[in-house]
Amino acid sequence: MPGETDHLRRRLWTAIWRRRGPQWLAAAVPLALAICLLPATHPAMAVAIAVWGIWAVADGYRWRHRISQQWTSWLNAAIPSLEDSSDLLAVDATTPIARLQQQRLQARLASALTDDDYRSIAHTRAGYIILPLALSLLTAGAAAAWHGRQAASSAPPPATQTTKPIVDGEVYLRVTPPAYTGVAVFDTGARDIQIPQYSEVRWCVRNPSGAQPVVELGDGQTLAIDKDCAKLRVEDSLFWRTRGASTTRYNIRVTPDQPPQVTIIEPTELIHLLQKDAKSVQISVNARDDYAIVRASLHMTLARGSGENIRFSDKEVPLPQSSDPKSRSWKKQWTLTELGMEPGDELYFFVRATDNAPDNPHTTQSPTYTLRLPGPEAESLDSTALPSLSKPENLRSQRQIIIDTEQLVADLQAHPNMPAATLRSRSESVAADQAALRLRYGQFLGEESSLFGDEEHEHEHEHHGSEKAGGEIAVMKEFGHAHDQEDNATIFDPQTKAVLKRALAAMWDAEKSLRAIAPKTALPPEYKALDAIKELQAAERVYLHRTSFVPPALKEEKRMTGDIVGAMSYKREQGAASDTVPAEVRDLVQALAQDGALPALWSKSARDTIAARITDQEQKLNAQRAVQDVQDGCVPCRAELRAWLRGTLTDAPVLLQAHPSADTPFRQAWRGKEQAK
Repeated sequence: MPGETDHLRRRLWTAIWRRRGPQWLAAAVPLALAICLLPATHPAMAVAIAVWGIWAVADGYRWRHRISQQWTSWLNAAIPSLEDSSDLLAVDATTPIARLQQQRLQARLASALTDDDYRSIAHTRAGYIILPLALSLLTAGAAAAWHGRQAASSAPPPATQTTKPIVDGEVYLRVTPPAYTGVAVFDTGARDIQIPQYSEVRWCVRNPSGAQPVVELGDGQTLAIDKDCAKLRVEDSLFWRTRGASTTRYNIRVTPDQPPQVTIIEPTELIHLLQKDAKSVQISVNARDDYAIVRASLHMTLARGSGENIRFSDKEVPLPQSSDPKSRSWKKQWTLTELGMEPGDELYFFVRATDNAPDNPHTTQSPTYTLRLPGPEAESLDSTALPSLSKPENLRSQRQIIIDTEQLVADLQAHPNMPAATLRSRSESVAADQAALRLRYGQFLGEESSLFGDEEHEHEHEHHGSEKAGGEIAVMKEFGHAHDQEDNATIFDPQTKAVLKRALAAMWDAEKSLRAIAPKTALPPEYKALDAIKELQAAERVYLHRTSFVPPALKEEKRMTGDIVGAMSYKREQGAASDTVPAEVRDLVQALAQDGALPALWSKSARDTIAARITDQEQKLNAQRAVQDVQDGCVPCRAELRAWLRGTLTDAPVLLQAHPSADTPFRQAWRGKEQAK
């Protein structure tokens, strides 16, 4: 029967593939459309079609395997007349009864199985393929969106002309940017342009006819165009127009030279704590400028030692150049041997970069980063970042308190029947040591508690007595500024204060547990306090860049002469309050509120005020336009100019002055009456 069964399986395979084949083709249609209509997505779509083909072939092999394994059960379920005996068709009959049944089935197959039956089995067993179609649509949609963005980014800018044709007899511009910017010289007709700072702009006329034109600038200057053109070195944004020929203004916007941008990529923390067994550390830096970087270097300072015996050594390493002159990047895995670091050392480093501006170079320096390599744990806690105090002889360290607590816990486990009086005595003894150490560190946060209980109670009693007696302290607390508060009494930075507070809180918890005769629960807060103190020890070095005071230059012939004429004085005198509103500006603002004549030289005063007090380039251009409009006779424009000038005015500072007052007998009598009340 192998021939018959192969024929049945082929018919089933054909029916199923006729059902699933069109669905796979439908899934390929979006990909085919994308590869035809979206040229920019050809590589991605080729990969997607390859994946589609592999998936379709794998699906065909999967169904072929299922047919070979399950075709008999499919026939039994679809055709009841086979009497659930389809399994006999798949094996060779060895008995006369089996051969008889096979012959009966073969006789029925011709009449029982039709093309409709095969299609019905395929429709029942093979469903719709939804996932490939959905993924195909998503892939085609993503390709279309990406193609649209690429087309938009690569499309030429609409409408704006990079250059304007030069017409005979009209004014045109020749712009010469500074050589260090690398921007080429260009000529253009009258239009709005944007140029690098310190560019040289020339106003010229090709084939002039008639009188030479005059260029009016936004800052009030006028430039006459002769045969050699009119030129100006532009530092700030301005606008210009040709006098008499047209009222059209053209803007010249200046792009300032930006300082370099310096970034420390690795490490990411300002203070990076290395592992004790660390052998190397990675430092990655980047410096970028808008034109070019001429110098960039990595500055490293190694600190070694502790206390007053700290030595610093400096080292400067230049950053290597790259193919792009605008950027310098350096990523290196430094070994601690190359850096010269040993356990307990700290390395401070920063990056300094300078651009290529010849006259006014910009230098940028990154924040200082710290690499800290932990040293061996000290046996004593006397060397900390906190000032040393004279302490009682019985003041113990936090490590010794932990040792005593652990010994008490071990003795309690070894002798569960320890007398209660002995347990209480030992626990309170350790609690007293913890309290003494807590009071010592509490003084660094401004706490006025003494190391001895009697003094603390007396001090508290005196404060309560003072508050009850006179009321001076109550008034000071209500209206005065308390300099002995916890956050105001020390010079420590907020980070150090936070560590101190964490240590004190842990000491409090440990002390409470010890006084409650629970030494085992006191160990975790004791360890927390120890960790906080060790963190203070690790931060005992403070690195600051070297700064020095540079006194004003003094001529040698002035020294030792006693003549102070021409020498700068360090004394400051109390002067009268300066008037921050110039009189000419005040008069101009008042005159602009009316329709009358304006003061003499008002345009110069207005332009000087705008140039000195308005920093935004666009606002400065708008204010200068208002000045020119008023100068042209525009009466409604006076309100706009007045608003710009009023926006530049600032309030005069408050200057405290002492005023003498006569102390007459009447005042003395009145003061005595008030005090008597």
